[in-house]
Amino acid sequence: MKEYKKYFQITAAPEDVYNALTNPLMIEIWTGEPAQMETVPGTEFSIWDGAICGRNIEFVPNQKIVQEWYFGEEENSLVTIKLHQHKGGTSMEVRQINIPDEAYQNIAEGWEEDYFGALNQLFEE
Repeated sequence: MKEYKKYFQITAAPEDVYNALTNPLMIEIWTGEPAQMETVPGTEFSIWDGAICGRNIEFVPNQKIVQEWYFGEEENSLVTIKLHQHKGGTSMEVRQINIPDEAYQNIAEGWEEDYFGALNQLFEE
């Protein structure tokens, strides 16, 4: 099992980034796919029309999101997203632990190209 950690800079305030990550309508706008999300610990979520799904664990408004991502038969992966005020907007710290070795490259590219790439585009327009 592997771990992924990276910081991304987004030109938007932490409250706007948090809203984009937790509001299902906003998620659908930047992913272009159906999404299910509630900011209630213990609820299930699904983004990219089920490509990423799991269970919500913790929410600290405008600061932190903790989720458990499902990997089929594999042990679940824990994702923590922390939002920090930054001079250019928000520094988004992403940490994902317990990634199956064979999925690591795909997960890393997904964070950088799909997740951050789409989210960043939302705020650049």
